[in-house]
Amino acid sequence: MNFKKRAGIAAALIVVFSALQSAGAAYSEGLSLIPAGEIVGIKIENDGPMVVSFSEGSSSGDVSPAFEAGILPGDVIKAVNGKKVASLTDFADFMKLWNGGEINVTIERGGKTLDFTLVPRAKSTGGAELGVCVRDGMVGLGTVTFYDPASGAFGALGHGVNDLDTGTLLPLKSGAIMKAEVSGAIKGKSGSAGEITGSFDMEAELGSISANTICGIFGTATNLSAKSLRSMPTAPKSAVETGSAKIINCVSGKAREYDIEISRVYPDDGSERDMLISITDPELIEVTGGIVQGMSGSPIIQNGKLVGAVTHVLLNDPTKGYGISIETMLNAMDEPAA
Repeated sequence: MNFKKRAGIAAALIVVFSALQSAGAAYSEGLSLIPAGEIVGIKIENDGPMVVSFSEGSSSGDVSPAFEAGILPGDVIKAVNGKKVASLTDFADFMKLWNGGEINVTIERGGKTLDFTLVPRAKSTGGAELGVCVRDGMVGLGTVTFYDPASGAFGALGHGVNDLDTGTLLPLKSGAIMKAEVSGAIKGKSGSAGEITGSFDMEAELGSISANTICGIFGTATNLSAKSLRSMPTAPKSAVETGSAKIINCVSGKAREYDIEISRVYPDDGSERDMLISITDPELIEVTGGIVQGMSGSPIIQNGKLVGAVTHVLLNDPTKGYGISIETMLNAMDEPAA
């Protein structure tokens, strides 16, 4: 997926045989879904400001008070002095009102809540800073894997949305998918991942995101182009086999199939990487060089069934990458939002 950092504040930065009945349902035999392949804009807002790095003060040796107190990159600030911090604005406003002394900072780390007491450093312009850089979310382009016309549920990416600096799965407060216009692609090459280029309208929402998991993002869509397409039966991971297959993507402006090869199917090992794939379609290679950012979530079709989604590219060979099975992806819909 091609993601950009959201502006931050330096503190101190988808025939329905068995339909999905909600935005969360485990894989079941006989399930049919629409394989979308539609590229959309994706917006994730954090459930609280996330610490991404530390900042030094103006004086030599003036280290970050937050770092000294034991706060770490990836920590999510939940409260200051017992007052809930829901956004970057909340955080910045509180720090502006500091008038000296210790403060208590409550953070969430790995599902646990921790408290730290520290003394902020004063700013010459007034107020205080903790010596941290924080971020409230990310935006970017990605591909919708499936849509269920009965419930409106969709799944995309096949992997989670992680913070670019810390690699931490972003804690979801809210999110949306938006209509995107694809303008082209920067070709991938050995050592450098390419990317699909385009733009999206932040106001033209196609649906809401209710969960950000390690196996993809999930939610409910209202206006996907894929809604006009036909449903296709899904297949469990045990039915996936090595050999020819196809992926669906709209990098050329319209969703279409491209040839790939499934060269290996991995045993279940908890890695969410269920298969190794190779792009063999000369037209796609000509446009993208292989798998590029923004193609994450592209549906994988084999023997007339939806079997999975593209997730990662191998940097040393962009024609190769990994895929997740649709079974693994759908099972993740039961997981709580991160």
